[in-house]
Amino acid sequence: MKRFFKYIVFVLIAAVIIGTFAMLYKNSRPKVDKYQELTAVRTDIAKTTVITGKITPRNEVNVKPQINGIIAELMKEAGQHVQKDEVIARLTVIPDMTSLSSAQSRVRLSEINLKQAQVNYDREKALFDKNLVSAEEMDQVKQALAQAKEEKSAAQDALEVIRDGVSKSNKASTSTLVRSTITGLILDVPVKVGNSVIQANTMNDGTTVATVADMNDLIFDGNIDETEVGTLVEGMPLTITIGALSDLRFDATLEYISPKAVENNGANQFEVKAAVNVSSDKTIRSGYSANAEITLESVKGVIGIPESALDFNDEKTFVYVKTADGTYEKREIETGLSDGLNIEVKSGLAEGDIVRGPKIIPDDDNNKVAS
Repeated sequence: MKRFFKYIVFVLIAAVIIGTFAMLYKNSRPKVDKYQELTAVRTDIAKTTVITGKITPRNEVNVKPQINGIIAELMKEAGQHVQKDEVIARLTVIPDMTSLSSAQSRVRLSEINLKQAQVNYDREKALFDKNLVSAEEMDQVKQALAQAKEEKSAAQDALEVIRDGVSKSNKASTSTLVRSTITGLILDVPVKVGNSVIQANTMNDGTTVATVADMNDLIFDGNIDETEVGTLVEGMPLTITIGALSDLRFDATLEYISPKAVENNGANQFEVKAAVNVSSDKTIRSGYSANAEITLESVKGVIGIPESALDFNDEKTFVYVKTADGTYEKREIETGLSDGLNIEVKSGLAEGDIVRGPKIIPDDDNNKVAS
């Protein structure tokens, strides 16, 4: 019995030793590298770039008052459509005291002149009726009276405009009513009832009562790097995607390329603008962030392979082509346009050729392609 157990121990020890040597022998043998195999195919290749920007209306205006005053009533709010000349707000006038005093003084002076002109006319009329003065002298006095009346009326209108914002003679075009200058959508009304507003002048831009834009005519406004702007020409098509509407794509046409670069985060970029074609049933809001994809170059029906198959040496480009016996032959090729993933092969490969790709790294019996 003891001898039987001794044999079993010897067998186990021998098995361990043999297994160890077998594993060491297996690990010492050179491993055969395996590669992914890629096929040269006829395809279309396009080099594209993405321009970041935003959607804005082509025609956006700030509506400002014609006089200084206080907002007495707002007839419209943001989001509503407005027609040209439609009233947005009504003002209560705050007259400038210097201008008001000057206008009042002008009215008083015009009244004095009118009274004197009337006295002169009455005197001359009495003499003319007695044939004591000529018709020419009478006409001069009559003209002076008419001028004095006109001056009185003009002075009164000026006083009413300064004091009330409107005169009796121009009620239809009163400056106390703030009207839209275009037809469009009201984007913003930054004032409230009771706010003071001032008119635009050489010293001040004036208070914006409302911002109105034509949302039926939109443009994409973005910036492109100086390394790519040289390939752009006006009229090129773009595809617009909007971050907030990721499931929608719009066509656009490039219509403006800035002649001057601007520095953006240390890089020189050029502003570009494109007209966006949006169907009437889609609601696009001003200021949406958007991306524009534009094709810089493209080729059609060419031989192409993934760039991962390329090998570079001494400024030359090579690939390893699979031969009939299963080995790989190093072959120089001429490349063309690349889209970042696939590249055009101008010469050196034919359609259907199989080339060696990235190395496959074994991982627990699951093959992984080397990055």
